[in-house]
Amino acid sequence: MTSSPALDGRAALVTGASRGIGLATACALGEAGAGVCVTARDPAGVAAAVDRLTAAGVRAAGCAGSVADPAHLAACTERAMGEFGRLDILVNNAATNAPFGPLMDADADVWRDAFAVNVEAPLRLTQLAWRAWMREHGGAVVNVCTEGTHGVGPNVGAYGTSKAALVHLTRQLAGELAPAVRVNAVSPGLVRTEMARFVWEPGEERIARALPLARIGEPEDVARAVLWLVSDAAEWITGTDLVVDGGTRVRAAAASRILG
Repeated sequence: MTSSPALDGRAALVTGASRGIGLATACALGEAGAGVCVTARDPAGVAAAVDRLTAAGVRAAGCAGSVADPAHLAACTERAMGEFGRLDILVNNAATNAPFGPLMDADADVWRDAFAVNVEAPLRLTQLAWRAWMREHGGAVVNVCTEGTHGVGPNVGAYGTSKAALVHLTRQLAGELAPAVRVNAVSPGLVRTEMARFVWEPGEERIARALPLARIGEPEDVARAVLWLVSDAAEWITGTDLVVDGGTRVRAAAASRILG
């Protein structure tokens, strides 16, 4: 047995990969031997991610743009296929938490945008990867969801609802694309990312103390879970939602028993 999953000779496409969980995932896949194509909205961020991967000896390519744009998704797939000649791994990580606020105040157009980014884009990219490579050669898809689909919370109704839809989409695709392609989800708890900064920064120590594992998550915690799921070590796993939350649900369940 090897100490870590090996992806030698494979190629991956990771969305939202200029920082946070996406960048950590791209690095983990690259370090395991995969070629990696990264995409995000900010061209400078994509270029920096490619430079970081290349400096670490990873075969890397970049494609800047919004996952809400179908033309960009097609361009990313073409870029990955052109650079590596294959596309074995797809990680749908890009997301938006807008509209942020009570659903009664939510703008319908922004609500639709949330589903375009968080649900429609993963489906479109999976279709493209399937047609370009995975239908004939197999592969693995991981959708990054959220532990928050387990419950509800203030101001994140659109985010949580769209991610709940993504969890179901994951299961549906797992059923439709088997046995050639495995499709799974990873659902992080509170992770130290820019998107979640407004949550963890004001009360980091207090939040960490309340978690069973006594710390807020790091992007690398999620990246390792993604790496495992796309590797041969998880070859008999599909349609699952792997929760990586430092024990958040354990805490919630314990509190429920106490209150009950």
